[in-house]
Formats: sequence, C-alpha cells, structure tokens
Amino acid sequence: MGLGIVIIIWVLYLWRTFFLPFAIGLVLAYLLMPVVSWLERKLPPRRKWPGFRRVVSVLISFMLLIALLGGFTYIIVTAVIDASLVLVQGAPYFIGQSILRVQLWFEGLVADLPLEIQQEVNRELIEGGVSLGRAIRDFLLRQIGNIPSSFGMILGFAVLPFFLFYILKDSERLKAGLSAALPSRVSWHGRNLANIVERVLGRYIRAQLMLGVIVAYFSFIGLLLLKVPFSLALALLAGVTELIPTLGPWIGGAAAVIVALAMAPDTAIWVAVLFLGIQLVENNLLVPKIQSAYLHIHPAVMIVLLVFGAYTAGFWGLLLIGPLVATLVEIFKYVRDYTWERDRQLTEPEHAG
Repeated sequence: MGLGIVIIIWVLYLWRTFFLPFAIGLVLAYLLMPVVSWLERKLPPRRKWPGFRRVVSVLISFMLLIALLGGFTYIIVTAVIDASLVLVQGAPYFIGQSILRVQLWFEGLVADLPLEIQQEVNRELIEGGVSLGRAIRDFLLRQIGNIPSSFGMILGFAVLPFFLFYILKDSERLKAGLSAALPSRVSWHGRNLANIVERVLGRYIRAQLMLGVIVAYFSFIGLLLLKVPFSLALALLAGVTELIPTLGPWIGGAAAVIVALAMAPDTAIWVAVLFLGIQLVENNLLVPKIQSAYLHIHPAVMIVLLVFGAYTAGFWGLLLIGPLVATLVEIFKYVRDYTWERDRQLTEPEHAG
C-alpha cells in the first residue's frame, strides 16, 4: 500500500499541469457540496423529482459562485484600474525623478573612488547590463516555448465548469460506481481511505481560509490607519491571494503598493513595510501554528516540513507537503489500527482454547 501511494504521488507530480484544473474542480466541489445539499433539501417539491432538484441546486450554486466571483473581481479590478490610470499619468514624473536621484547618488559615490576602480565599476556595469539583457531575452524565449506545453492546462480550465457540474450532480453515483467496480474488501478499504483524504483535505482548506481571513483583517486595519484609498478592496484581494502559496502574498502586496503609489505616494513605503511585516509574522508564526492545528501536526514539525517541501519541490512542495504528510499519517494510523484489530481477532480463539 505504501509503495502504491508513493507511485500515485509521483505520477501526480509528473502530470501536475494536467491534473491542476481538475484538482481545483474537486476543491470547488468540496466547498459547494454543502450548499447544493442544503438547497436540495429546501427546494420544493420535497421528496419528489430528486434528480431535477439536484440539477436546479447545482445551477443555483453555480450562479451564486459566479455572482460572488464577479462582484469581487469588479471591486478589485475597479480599484486597481483607477489607481493604475493615475499612476500611468504620473509615471514620467515618478520614473524621471527616481532615475535622476539614483544617478546623482551613484555619481557622487563613484567620484570619490580612484580612477582604476571607476573604470572597473563602469566595465562591470556594462557587462552586467549585457547579462541582464540576455537573461530577459532567455526568459521571454522560455515562456514562449512553454506555450505549447500549457495548452493541455488551458483546455483543462476551459472544461472545468462542465467537470464541476457533473461532479456535483452525480457525486453519490460516482462513488457508488467506483465501489461496485472493486472487490468487497478492496472497496471497503477504498471508501475508508477516501474518507481519510476528504477529511484531511477539508481541514487543510479550512486552515487556508482562516489564514486568508486573518491576513485580510490585519491588512484592512493597517491600510485604514495609513488612509490608503480602496482599503477594503485591497484587503480582500490580499486575503484571497493568500490562498495562492508563495506568489499570492506578493500579488496582493504589489497591488496595494501600486494603489498607494498612485493615490497616496507618501504612504507607499509604509504599505510595503506593512505587507512585509504581515508576511513575516504569518510565515513564521501563523502558518505553522494554524496548519499544525488543523492538520494535527506539531508546529515545529510543520516548520521543518514547509522548508523541506519548498527545498525539494518548490511551489508544489510548499503547497502539498502539509496535507500530504497529514494524509500519510492518517493512512498509517488506519493501517496500524486495522492490523492490530485483525491480529487481536486471530489470537482470541487461541487464548480461548
């Protein structure tokens, strides 16, 4: 069983770009299923037309999800666009002043150096500029080369709504079909293992949502005290992007700094300090504490796991190491308890005799 789990994890990692849209679909299905079940119980006529009521419940849940995402996107995009327009209009002044200050500072610094060192600095700057240009060119070429390989993931996101619809509509039928296709003992263990994965996934999602709420709250308080426009929208964006490991906090922080730079330039540096401080506190205190509480892993162990996950697999390691280890621990406990119970039942007749 352990070898099978390792093989499955390795296959999922190799085909991660293919599985990503469907993994997101399963998470959305997990979040929407309670809403669908509640609507199905409340919609008339009760105890009649269960298939029709399930379809209507799924469609209503879809509309609620689209309305929620649409409203949130409208608020965020409006705030960012308004700030970006102001920033673009004043960009020549901001950029010109910044370049002038840096140039004057650098010229004053180099002027005090001996002539040989000045020539060496200038030569290093020229070579550094050439290297930077090559690095940018190579990066753009790599991104263009990755477009064909990303087609499968783009197609997966295109069919995601249909996948999510059928998962919500036929979840019970799919589970029953999978169970019926397996031998009785394997089916029984399969249902138990699926329940373990679902339970750990639910705890992990609740942990991430809790982190997002905490980050949004403190971001809103800080931005409000700094009197930054669109404080609520920026705080909501920070809370939502917090659900994206590694890159998410930078996206939320960058949007807040852009808005502050456009609307209140004097506060831009303090906004950057605010989000940097929130991330330092979150990554060093909140993430290990909250994830360990929900995943039942000690905070010290959680810190080691997060560092190990980021070191071995980067973004995906940081994202999956917590729920993966928690799932493996729960499966180990399940196998251990089942083995002990089976051994106890086998030894009882001998003691009885």
